Amino acid sequence: MNAPAIDRRKFGSRASSGLFELLRPLLAVAVAFAVAGLVLALFGYSPGAALTALLRGSFGSPNAWTATLQKTGPLLLTGLAVTLCFRCGAWNIGAEGQLYAGALSATWIATWLLPGAPAVLLVPALALAGAAGGALWGSIAGGLRATRGVSEVISTILLNFIAIQIVSLAVHGPLQEASGAYPQSEAFPAAARLPAIARIHLGLPIALMLAFGSAFLLFRTALGLRMRAVGLSALASRFAGIRAERHLVLALALGGGLAGLAGAFEVAGVTGRLFERLSPGYGYTAIAVALLARLHPIALIPSALLFGMLEAGGGAMQREAGIPSVAADLVKGMVILLSVGFAVAKQGPRALGAPDAVDEGEKGT
Repeated sequence: MNAPAIDRRKFGSRASSGLFELLRPLLAVAVAFAVAGLVLALFGYSPGAALTALLRGSFGSPNAWTATLQKTGPLLLTGLAVTLCFRCGAWNIGAEGQLYAGALSATWIATWLLPGAPAVLLVPALALAGAAGGALWGSIAGGLRATRGVSEVISTILLNFIAIQIVSLAVHGPLQEASGAYPQSEAFPAAARLPAIARIHLGLPIALMLAFGSAFLLFRTALGLRMRAVGLSALASRFAGIRAERHLVLALALGGGLAGLAGAFEVAGVTGRLFERLSPGYGYTAIAVALLARLHPIALIPSALLFGMLEAGGGAMQREAGIPSVAADLVKGMVILLSVGFAVAKQGPRALGAPDAVDEGEKGT
């Protein structure tokens, strides 16, 4: 009996299509930089000087590398928060508020509850408190969705504002420094600061490990399979015996915990205290980070590094290339917009692996 013939044209077409899908995010970034350069040229600025300043400000020196990596850590963790939720059909727009909730919880542990504790106890305690604070904030949105049918898009956005205002209230009130001169908390004791090498704190390697751990959870465990099934079709998952709303709440809690951990690491590893406007918008940028990575936890690492580079190098563009801060923000916005737009151009959110929303009427399934 002859073996079935292999359709080489079909095989080659699939291989080339798979290669293009892998290259799509890189191509999106290249087009985004090209369009951003064109916009700068139209306004009379030198695209080459802007790009040189951007690269020098993000990778041109040890201090630049440090700044980029410090931005990459929270973007990676909040990107993971978005990815886990999106994979399960939960549109988590609340990583920003979850980050603030985690930062507030960690600050309460470090400056009020256990300020005199040794580092071996204090650092794990504030990290766990940060994760718990973010998980609680995320689960509020999940609980509203599961019990009242409130869209998590709306609830997570509103919870962002509430968390930010609670932090503002705390640093003007019970957590404000003793002098009362500034709206910020007391400085963290030395035992509460994350161990660091060359100003790169322990939070970054932990974030990298969590990226690989999240990939293992999603693609190598039964729980991850159920989460992805709910994200692809809540209705079909119900017929498979999967409780869709329960997994949605779990995904928002897990995502909130990761974003809360980012907040804890930010105050314990970078700023050393809590204050208003702690985040430059990590939780919102995380959505672009996750979509550019096509909702894959491992691909989030280079994606977060790219956006960390943009965050760190934007100031250098203004200082060295003479580009006003508004124009520098325009460059970052153009990269974000076109990177995401290019990624979804073929099939919409499905091209990214983005989920369908959990069906109405699925409560309790």
